[in-house]
Amino acid sequence: MEARSLPLPPLADLVERAHVVALPLATRFRGVDVREAMLIEGPAGWTEFSPFTEYDDAEASVWLAAAVEDGWMPRPQPRRDRVPVNATVPAVAADRVADVLARYDGCRTAKVKVAERGQVLADDVARVRAVREAMGPEGRVRIDANGGWNLDEAEHALHALAEFDLEYAEQPCASVEELAELRRRVRYMGIPIAADESVRKADDPLAVARAGAADLLVIKAQPLGGVRRALAVVAEAGLPAVVSSALDTSIGLSTGAALAASLPELEYDCGLGTASLFTADVAVPALRPVAGALPTARPVGDPDAIAAVSAAPERRRWWLERLERCHGILAAAR
Repeated sequence: MEARSLPLPPLADLVERAHVVALPLATRFRGVDVREAMLIEGPAGWTEFSPFTEYDDAEASVWLAAAVEDGWMPRPQPRRDRVPVNATVPAVAADRVADVLARYDGCRTAKVKVAERGQVLADDVARVRAVREAMGPEGRVRIDANGGWNLDEAEHALHALAEFDLEYAEQPCASVEELAELRRRVRYMGIPIAADESVRKADDPLAVARAGAADLLVIKAQPLGGVRRALAVVAEAGLPAVVSSALDTSIGLSTGAALAASLPELEYDCGLGTASLFTADVAVPALRPVAGALPTARPVGDPDAIAAVSAAPERRRWWLERLERCHGILAAAR
């Protein structure tokens, strides 16, 4: 059952249960220093509604559907009680890589952000080299361009980065057509292509699989409308999946961990260690990597911790107004 087909809780109920927080980041990420989110104490457990502020209401309403599912329905039966996770390295200077990696306990895999606006390929090469040196030859290094390269730039960049033995390249180009052509061009290099935005921001999340444009999918529970829909996408695509986060709080990361715990197969370390990018948290236990993994047990919101990072009144109003609009979209769809 998808969250869109669930009975929708009344708006007043959601508002009464809602807490808006602003978590500071240790390192600037995705162009922000503070991550805002709405936490909701649902009858099935704490849940999160945190579409990025630039997303329109139609896209954000899918994230609300995911929050409703996770807060008002039991989670699927897990197949595992721990989920291995990767370290995430923002687009920092190479000399800061060691400090970033030190925040991730025992992670054997690192995802490195590349193609950052305002930087050049030499910055990416230096950063990835520093990560490879820190991880050693046995560590796994993957890159994420967030669709920041065109086709020729991506091909050139992968040539430049191939010496670092990449596990895969995530969303090197923006379009499905570019991904398919890039995959054809670089197949001889043995670098798999992963699709993220081409899944979570697409009207048809299966189009990339049908086009043969990716070797694996990066799956995120909130943007796809919930754990159950994400599981259905993976099953229908027939490709390996990496479960990742959208810079969620520990509450949202727990939803991702539930998704990862429910997959029939989990071949790759998951991108769910990003609570380590924050300087504060909202849950007990905080979902930070221990020995390279997260537990799948559901955390609860910590009232004192939430109060300490409570958003300013005007930001709370902004989120409540957004909640009302997205609730209206879901109500109309039912």
